[in-house]
Amino acid sequence: MTAPVAASSLRLFDTARGRPVALEATGTVGVYVCGITPYDATHLGHAATYVAVDVLVRRLRDRGHTVHLVRNITDVDDDILAAARRRGVHHLDLAYGQLARFDADMAALGCLDPWSEPRASGAIADVRGLVHELLESGDAYHETGVVRLDLAGLTGGRGPVSGLARPELLERHLADGAASPDDLPPGRDPLDPVLWRPSRPGEPAWDSPWGPGRPGWHVECAAMSRRELGDRIDLHVGGADLVWPHHDCVKAMQDAVVGRPVVAHWYHPALVRIDGEKMSKSAGNLVFVGDLLARYEGCAVRLAILARHPRRTWDWDPADLDRAATRLARWRAGRDGPTAPGLLDEVRRRLDDDLDTPGALEAIDEAVRRGHGVTDAAALLGVTV
Repeated sequence: MTAPVAASSLRLFDTARGRPVALEATGTVGVYVCGITPYDATHLGHAATYVAVDVLVRRLRDRGHTVHLVRNITDVDDDILAAARRRGVHHLDLAYGQLARFDADMAALGCLDPWSEPRASGAIADVRGLVHELLESGDAYHETGVVRLDLAGLTGGRGPVSGLARPELLERHLADGAASPDDLPPGRDPLDPVLWRPSRPGEPAWDSPWGPGRPGWHVECAAMSRRELGDRIDLHVGGADLVWPHHDCVKAMQDAVVGRPVVAHWYHPALVRIDGEKMSKSAGNLVFVGDLLARYEGCAVRLAILARHPRRTWDWDPADLDRAATRLARWRAGRDGPTAPGLLDEVRRRLDDDLDTPGALEAIDEAVRRGHGVTDAAALLGVTV
């Protein structure tokens, strides 16, 4: 089924440029996707992002590329440490149990294993090195025991991925409750993120030139992605809620130490909502993948996700699963029919057009209506018929 590296373009929307552009990559493609903070079960928002990435990886391989997919694990940050305190458990014990559930969910959804899966707790040396570089270049500052990135100075008051101007960034900063933690003194600018901070009592702490402590969130991904993929990363992916502040901060610090753009392409699948509200842990409106898998086959859940365009915000409807199960049954009923001529190339064309998974499903549906087998085309989408 694998085709040679194609001359035609695989076009994806690039968030930083604000339009679909060709993914410029030859040979090995380095892809970094922001992974989970493992303090709760996998929800549908996670699944939508990772299924989209999985289809993209499958298509890149189909085009003849070797793909180095890196998906990190944020096992040290404010959220997981707070959750561990509430539950009275060690944060790594909490992470261990939730990661087992996450891995089982990803396998059931048919997602390929990543090439590398670094943990924040295993990248402390890399974080310290990056923080040191930023301090040496004057792009970070150390005051009252806290190291912060000079984000405003680096970006001129505009988010380098989001494109948002300073007034909008400040508005979102306040709306997200992203002010400096109560136990830390404020930085020079409210937008400057923490790179290294003293640990609270009972939290893990590592030695550093700036005192014992732990990293902030943004610098962890900047350090891990650079360590795993180097100073040229073809594609960085994350949910749309990560554009600001996470990816704005990651880009600012990586580009500052390298002296040029590190990430060639930023891609952000859209959010999943329930009744018009973002699905999130803070809102308490999560749909957990494990609950769906208890009632439906993994391929059906995957098809329900693929029926929605990855870049268009959508509202979850439980009826989507029944429709997906019916579609899967139709595809399987005709799997012994003659292979549909040209179908695989049509699915490839749809995926190369900004990962148009709904269009790919419609092409397969039409082939099934004509009595053709669709095994290879479905496999390119990670669906077994």
